[in-house]
Amino acid sequence: MRTLVIETATAACSAALIENGAVVAAAHEVVGRGHAERLLPMIAGLPDGGRAQHILVDCGPGSFTGVRVGLAAARALAFGWTASIAGYSSLSLLAAAAFRANSGIATLASVIEGGHGEVFMQTFDAPLCATSQLASLRPDVALARIDSRFAVGSGVRLIAGLDPAHADGAALPCAADALLLPAAFTALAAVPLYGRPPDAKPAAA
Repeated sequence: MRTLVIETATAACSAALIENGAVVAAAHEVVGRGHAERLLPMIAGLPDGGRAQHILVDCGPGSFTGVRVGLAAARALAFGWTASIAGYSSLSLLAAAAFRANSGIATLASVIEGGHGEVFMQTFDAPLCATSQLASLRPDVALARIDSRFAVGSGVRLIAGLDPAHADGAALPCAADALLLPAAFTALAAVPLYGRPPDAKPAAA
């Protein structure tokens, strides 16, 4: 079965086609903003216009707008192609890629910028086992929880501001790395994983 992977949760925008345990084609750009303008042309540039029987999309945590852009595109394509759809977490994707790139690492923390000066963080052990729940934390609290672990992700910038020893782990998720995720990590419902309650509050009666 061919799978289209969509990744828009951070400053990166990427898409990949995976089939028979291999990446057929992929595109990856660091766009900052503008995922909505880049994503569909990127998918259209893949073989067969990116058409697949299954769609896998990053549900977050990450950029509020980026996550919603990816999910909206995934749902629309799944409907149009009569394809199945599921989600994965940006934090697990970062962890899987970091474990592959650093075979000597036994434990790490995936850290993504979360707005309001905080980071989204989750810890993992190799080969890929979550050892904590997703949390939105101030950088100083995150640093204390990271302890001696390797830290990877866009939030490393904020962590390294407190401890330069963590500066080497800056990274952004890439759709092609979804090939590294075990099945248990690619079965989330295709709904946003925001990582913290919304900022907006209902008006008082």
